[in-house]
Amino acid sequence: MLIGVLSDTHRINGYIKEACKYTKDCDIIMHLGDNVEDVGEIKQYYKGKIINVSGNCDYTDVPSEKIEIIEGKKFFLTHGHRYNVKSSLMNLKYKALETGADIVLFGHTHIAISAEEDGILFINPGSVSMPRNGKNSIAFIEIVDGNIKYNIKNL
Repeated sequence: MLIGVLSDTHRINGYIKEACKYTKDCDIIMHLGDNVEDVGEIKQYYKGKIINVSGNCDYTDVPSEKIEIIEGKKFFLTHGHRYNVKSSLMNLKYKALETGADIVLFGHTHIAISAEEDGILFINPGSVSMPRNGKNSIAFIEIVDGNIKYNIKNL
């Protein structure tokens, strides 16, 4: 199972198209908000399953959080703005422990990171379109026989 993770696309279609060049072989794409409308743009280049949540720049009825179980792993998806992720992962970690998440996916900071704490994997794919560190990026998660591999790809 290969999962592509995108966030903070911010309606900049050229970068969305570029990101989709790398996600064409994914089984699932997850979009972590800002801007939820960009899922429509992604669908022009990707015909598979897309799971998304809304972000702080989205005014929609799309939920701001979701839990998905994929290949026996519990994913917690959020944009991150409600968990103060620009300061620390502490609030997000408490939510992950509360929900029993194996993998937490979040955006909002526009900077890609990955961390593991107390057996929980935290991944922020950074921003497809407006990075704060000069590196447009997306993330990939591969689950094979219960084993998780992940990487962050600069565009």
